[in-house]
Amino acid sequence: MGTASTKPAKNKTGKKTLDQKIDVAGKTGVLSLCDHKIEQLPGIVFGLQNLRILDLSKNKLKVLPDKISSLQKLKSLNISENKLSAGSVNSISSLSALQTLLIGKNQLGIKKNVSEKLERGGNYNILPDLPSGIKQLKIEQNSLTSIPMQMFSLTKLEKLDLSCNKISIIPSEISKLINLTELNLDHNNLVSVPEECGELKKLKSLSLRGNRIHVTSTKFSETNPQPLPSVLFTSTPVIDLNLQGNDLTNTQLNEFKGFSSFLERRKEVK
Repeated sequence: MGTASTKPAKNKTGKKTLDQKIDVAGKTGVLSLCDHKIEQLPGIVFGLQNLRILDLSKNKLKVLPDKISSLQKLKSLNISENKLSAGSVNSISSLSALQTLLIGKNQLGIKKNVSEKLERGGNYNILPDLPSGIKQLKIEQNSLTSIPMQMFSLTKLEKLDLSCNKISIIPSEISKLINLTELNLDHNNLVSVPEECGELKKLKSLSLRGNRIHVTSTKFSETNPQPLPSVLFTSTPVIDLNLQGNDLTNTQLNEFKGFSSFLERRKEVK
């Protein structure tokens, strides 16, 4: 006798299901349309002017519509795991109350339909000017080769995830993120960290797993600079530093200028 296989239930986009969710969202200010195979956002969503949290992850969105600007109370937007490419999320700039933006696992580093978009006056910035109140930004796994400069205006930003991209340089403008406490740059192409990271006076967690940080000699000089500057250890409150997957040994790290300050700080925390 065969055993009937049990398949996990899938979310549905039927009118009845959507109407029920819209009705509840009107009361709670929270709407999740995660994994609904949506290619275009239903127009009825734009009427939820008290919406605070909107989850559109795991869909098939290729553009974030301009009408989303009607959601002026929106504080959290999750549009991760869609099909969003460069220039497709410009309407985010109109969401003035936004504090959390999750936009990972898209294609923001890829420019699609270039000629068509330029004919329509398309903007090819990866990101638009972002709402100044954003505190958490996740933009992992987006084929980024550089950090979008628009991020450096986010002086209230506390948590930033840029992991699993193709970033090779951290610009000096990183110093503008004065409230940053957590920075994740795992699995990129970084070979060093700039001196300006020492100006991040609230940074407690820095993850650099799976990059290309290495040293050939610990006799550091102008021609052989220390890839992790001493100010990172002495001028920031970093206590969580993950360097797994880089070509560095503990012996080498112990010879880095300032590293002993980091070790002492960790002891005090424990």
